[in-house]
Amino acid sequence: MSQIGKAVTVTAPARIHLGFMDMNGELGRNFGGLGLTLAGFNTRLTVSASDEITATGPSSKRAMKYAKLLLEKYAPDRSVNIEIHEAIPSHAGLGSGTQMGLAVCSAIAHLFDLDIDITAIAKLTDRGARSGIGVGAFQQGGFIVDGGRGGKTIVPPVICRMAFPEQWRLILIFDNQKIGLNGSSEKSAFKKLPPMDPGISGNLCRTVLMRVLPALVESNIQDFGKGITHVQQMVGDYFANYQGGRFSSNLVADALSWMEDQGITGIGQSSWGPTGFALVENEVEANRLVKKATKASNKELIFEVCQASNKGASIEISSNEA
Repeated sequence: MSQIGKAVTVTAPARIHLGFMDMNGELGRNFGGLGLTLAGFNTRLTVSASDEITATGPSSKRAMKYAKLLLEKYAPDRSVNIEIHEAIPSHAGLGSGTQMGLAVCSAIAHLFDLDIDITAIAKLTDRGARSGIGVGAFQQGGFIVDGGRGGKTIVPPVICRMAFPEQWRLILIFDNQKIGLNGSSEKSAFKKLPPMDPGISGNLCRTVLMRVLPALVESNIQDFGKGITHVQQMVGDYFANYQGGRFSSNLVADALSWMEDQGITGIGQSSWGPTGFALVENEVEANRLVKKATKASNKELIFEVCQASNKGASIEISSNEA
């Protein structure tokens, strides 16, 4: 079928990664992550057939890299133009690389009717090596727990997906002067990390199973927040030698401490940071805290109120053909 006039638009949501549960691996699986899909921070792009591979907009070089990988393997006689309307901020801990890779390759697959599943795309683009949260956010949205990496795992499987309460809000704290570990530095850090003490792994798994998940079912923000903060403290201390402390940005750490002083129970850092987050019960309270925090904090920080998303990526196919 002719591709003239056909275009595919993909909108992929950001996510925050809330930590790993088991970096010990004695049971044959490693990592095991938990995370939350975000609304309002997206990678949105449109792909159409072209005479050569081109890309415009933010993160266009990264998009072209993923497009070339997929086309070389599955459609070497094809080329595309990628128009990037918006992109998740890079190296901020929001999953920008995974969402760009999945969005670009999914769009191309739909454009040319290629039979490629999301697992094959993740493997091709080298995403989901340690965590299944980004792939889960793309596919399903919501609050996600993955089962870690076993000996034959391609992408860590989602073992729990739950809707996040619509009224709860997150305050995201951005330090644009820093970037989180990524690329070769990130891989090097994971290689150097010692096995997590089995007692810590056990404590983290128990906290998730017996506090975080039940509190989410019951919409108990206090217990949920306490559980997330506990996970963040233990995981942050485990990574401290490789990111400069429990949190990678001292400014964000100060802001999170301030949030605790205001009575917020759910605080932490997404992935390697530097982006921090604070969980608040509703939008009115979140806006009040942002206004207060902006006055009290260093001007280099940016505070934004964000809602969780209980939906994954959207894929829209359009055609101008008669």
